[in-house]
Amino acid sequence: MTKSESGKDITLRIAQQPAADELLARSPLAALVGMLLDQQVPMEWAFTGPYTLAERMGSDDLDAAEIAAYDPEAFASLFTTKPALHRYPGSMAQRVQQLCQYLVAEYEGDASAVWRDAGTGEELLRRLNDLPGFGTQKAQIFLALLGKQFGVRPPGWRAAAGAYGEDGSRRSVADITGPESLTEVRAYKQEAKAAAKAAKAKKQTSKAAKSAKGTVKSAKGTAKSAKGSSQG
Repeated sequence: MTKSESGKDITLRIAQQPAADELLARSPLAALVGMLLDQQVPMEWAFTGPYTLAERMGSDDLDAAEIAAYDPEAFASLFTTKPALHRYPGSMAQRVQQLCQYLVAEYEGDASAVWRDAGTGEELLRRLNDLPGFGTQKAQIFLALLGKQFGVRPPGWRAAAGAYGEDGSRRSVADITGPESLTEVRAYKQEAKAAAKAAKAKKQTSKAAKSAKGTVKSAKGTAKSAKGSSQG
């Protein structure tokens, strides 16, 4: 991409590694692959992955057609070679290849075509959500990344991105512009994870208490029934 939709130079600091960030800024496919890899690993590890993959493929960029046609076992080995590209290198290699096969089939291998002519934020969200490996949350985060850092802003993009599109938020990779914001986003994620864990524990405790109450009530009913039978 190199330049945003408004013609301004794009400077990213997501991977926290200059060469990897430079690739993300100029390569739509690298940005998509980085977003795909952003799952159960540190964000900077995920977004460094496209650069490492390109290096292992002997190129300075990623090519969707080449990846789509790659022998699956050989492609998986590019991910599993130490240091591995992901915590789950085998499955993520498969997902990246599926993504590229989809891009070849639907967009002639041009990743930027996914958003280039999207008329609205909702349309762009739908296109992103249709990509293999992209659920609603991942699609919204990437939409926010496109809007906030790449200047891709079809009407309604913030609303379509949900909370991730909020100006000044520190919720996702879309908000990372350097080490400080990375720390803030990581803190938010940890807080959200802790809150979700606490909510789950509370729900389980409530369910257990309700079950115990039902058991006591049932026992009382049985005892009362037995007493009635003995009196009869």
